Amino acid sequence: MLTKFLPNEHVKRVLDITPAKLREMGIKGVITDLDNTLVAWDVKDATEEVIDWFKEMKENEIKVTIISNNDKERVSVFSEPLEAPFVYSARKPLVRAFNRTAKQMDLKKEEIVVIGDQLLTDVLGGNFAGFHTILVVPIVETDGKITRFNRMIERRILNWMHKKGMISWEDK
Repeated sequence: MLTKFLPNEHVKRVLDITPAKLREMGIKGVITDLDNTLVAWDVKDATEEVIDWFKEMKENEIKVTIISNNDKERVSVFSEPLEAPFVYSARKPLVRAFNRTAKQMDLKKEEIVVIGDQLLTDVLGGNFAGFHTILVVPIVETDGKITRFNRMIERRILNWMHKKGMISWEDK
């Protein structure tokens, strides 16, 4: 069961994921988390780097949808200036929102990656739904109350995976 928490890949930041790398993998779509994946959880708007990343994906015909457990106001305020489709109150790690998003993107599961900073929501949900998952290092070390609890559990899982040789990167 703990292997469902294991991402297919790990990168430092979402900006390290390029259209060329995605195309090489046969990827045409990205389902990405918002908080601590694209921007710090307490930052309202996209940074210039994130705006450029979205533009680059669009120019390379890679569809990007933001999927978040946050409320509509938080997600729409961030997503609409980027002209990015979004799903709010996704209830990750439940697979329903992931599958609905893939259907809206009109892509096969093999053509989509799920990117996020949390094992318990993004990676677990993406893996259960059958997508390729990429874990990113959280942008900031602070979190909301629920996420702080999740991080305690994540540290235990990551430590176990590291001891078993399942992961080779170092936790931040």
